Amino acid sequence: MEQDPRGRDRYQADWGLAWGLWAPASGSWVLARMLCLGQAAGMDGVSTGVKGQDARPALTFLGGAGTVTGSKFLVEARGVRVLLDCGLFQGARELRRRNWEPFPLPAREIDAVVLTHAHLDHCGYLPALVRQGFAGQVFATGYTAELAEIVLRDSAKLLAEEAEQANSYGWSKHHPALPLYTEDDVDRAVRQISPVDPGQVTIIAPHTALTLHHAGHILGSAWARLELTGGHRSCTLACSGDLGRPAHPLLRPPDPFTGADVLLVESTYGNREHADDQARQAFAEAITRTLERGGSVIIPAFAVDRTEVILRTLRELRQAGQIPLSPVLIDSPMALAALGVYQKAIAAHSSELRSEIVADGTEALDPGWMQELRTAAESMTANRPARPSLIVSASGMATGGRVLHHLRHLLPDRRNTVLIVGFAAEGTRVRDLAEGARTIKIHGEYVPVRAEIIQADAFSAHADADDVLSWLAGAPEPAATYVVHGEASAAAALRDRLDHELGWTAAVPALGERVTIRARELRHRALPRWCAGRADRPTGPGGSAGTAGSRGESPGACPPEDDARPGPARASAARPARSQRGAAPPPTAQPVVPWAGRCSTTVSEDGMNTLS
Repeated sequence: MEQDPRGRDRYQADWGLAWGLWAPASGSWVLARMLCLGQAAGMDGVSTGVKGQDARPALTFLGGAGTVTGSKFLVEARGVRVLLDCGLFQGARELRRRNWEPFPLPAREIDAVVLTHAHLDHCGYLPALVRQGFAGQVFATGYTAELAEIVLRDSAKLLAEEAEQANSYGWSKHHPALPLYTEDDVDRAVRQISPVDPGQVTIIAPHTALTLHHAGHILGSAWARLELTGGHRSCTLACSGDLGRPAHPLLRPPDPFTGADVLLVESTYGNREHADDQARQAFAEAITRTLERGGSVIIPAFAVDRTEVILRTLRELRQAGQIPLSPVLIDSPMALAALGVYQKAIAAHSSELRSEIVADGTEALDPGWMQELRTAAESMTANRPARPSLIVSASGMATGGRVLHHLRHLLPDRRNTVLIVGFAAEGTRVRDLAEGARTIKIHGEYVPVRAEIIQADAFSAHADADDVLSWLAGAPEPAATYVVHGEASAAAALRDRLDHELGWTAAVPALGERVTIRARELRHRALPRWCAGRADRPTGPGGSAGTAGSRGESPGACPPEDDARPGPARASAARPARSQRGAAPPPTAQPVVPWAGRCSTTVSEDGMNTLS
């Protein structure tokens, strides 16, 4: 026994037993190891972590249900709890207040977190979770890990600034107003992130394997696939995260969906289709019209990806002679930091990028006459530009950041234009502007809206309804499909299209709803070809094949050819589930290696949706 940082006994699994389960005639090594870890920890019964109950695996929608923000999906199976995404609620006040509510269960009882990408509504709550006691690993792609650190540090800074302003100007009812989390919390959260490669099978907890697939939404974004295995039963769960567009100007299209027993699919644009040509034309005409009348254009843009897409579009329009030359002011430290990560990916010829972006090299995102505003003093110059300019500033929905200062100064002038280039959630300032508000509230004061407001949301990096259906069309129907990450009308519209066009049964879950999952029996299968030789084995975050379980090595690789039974010195096993930590291993384990069966949908006696 040894004591882990959370003060609980952590069982070091019997690695002789673990490797002994693997044999060329047995089947999938990954599933064998999952079974072994569970049996070694004494987890033969199914549990959701509620002592004394023999409950089925469960899925709880803690965010991203009935709204486009706060994505958090809790998966519980055999005493293991995995949180898919850990997003911050944004937009309407009643949603933002949820960020301050205690997490629905003790944070220390969560075994792992999976981040699909680095936008705030998918990763922004992570420091708050760490502050409440979460000490497990966070799994994400390498680029998501880099971008999430940038996003979270900027978020902590903005939260501190907002608290300071609230205390100075008295527009908060709390005395004193405090930030949701601090930079120290971000430091701890970042240290817990473990990068994994897309396509790599990774054991993230007993009975739980993760594979991340390219999603094409922003750099590093992924859709996630969990395989839950226990005893002789198994079930797969896929989460789309934020799905990208096949027409994304920087990233290649998403990896195809290949099927799962349970699917969580986003519906941000579930009731809309992007009109790319019209939006691009409206974008160019608004810029030209505004500059000709002596005004400036304010473009509220998400710092990660949207800023890069805008820069690429401005470059193409200028090269085509469709817009006049004028200064492009990038006023967001976070956007500039994210731009550096994109430029690094271009230099590395990342496989996530389109070939034409890689071919353009360092000039791919340079529109010409670009000025980087890094300091507060430099930012203030954009409130009264010396000449008509294009001002690209975060945040994209004007929920915070430097763009608020620019809006406060420039909205009252009829010569100026606000260009809305992406989705705006209900309750945000950008949504109010898009819907024709004549005043908006900024820092406790109402600001008149006299500037021209133009919406060109085809610049959104979200798949529209047609894109989502195309992504799903080639896959078998899941036993259960849940439409998430969308406002009520968008989610309902996508649910209906799934029914009418694909013949799939789908449901729109409510915020806080819990559904249960029952898996079918497993069948034997032959050893996968990737496990027959060393060259094409799954690799760890560092890209090297080898033994599993250590932080820098692959938790899902094949056993090495030269070591049939590595000792404890080679690697340590994944942590057992909470309810069984410290349990002794069984004396023997059967080398049964399964193949996942299909789940089916039933309704339990208490009215819950159930997979059987």
